[in-house]
Amino acid sequence: MAMALAAFGAATLLPFQSELVFVPIQLAGSLPLPILLLVASAFNTAGSALNYLIGRGLMRFRDRRWFPASAAQLARAEAWYARWGVWSLLLSWAPLGDAITVVAGMMRTPAWLFLLLVGIAKTLRYLVLAWASCELAG
Repeated sequence: MAMALAAFGAATLLPFQSELVFVPIQLAGSLPLPILLLVASAFNTAGSALNYLIGRGLMRFRDRRWFPASAAQLARAEAWYARWGVWSLLLSWAPLGDAITVVAGMMRTPAWLFLLLVGIAKTLRYLVLAWASCELAG
């Protein structure tokens, strides 16, 4: 349960790092590694999906004064996403990944493609983390 909550929270706009939960669970052997990877990847992807939904819903308010981005900032985000496109979602594991997932929602990326690319990125992230923590733990 802790891994699911940590992975979900870390993928949202909340400032949290799921590695702080993943590595101790992995090293303690509390869960079989395939289950740990599945839970972490699935819930981290679900957290990114929440960002995507926020982005989709946010655009209807872009003309409001309180909208969190100016027209210029929004234009920059749209231009950036138009240039790098859906492939930028493969960086959704990185620190700026939360913003990329919100922009993907704003740009109305097809949900199936979003989930596929983000799921791949998040799974690879946790695979690399599992490998690195095993190597460092010796």
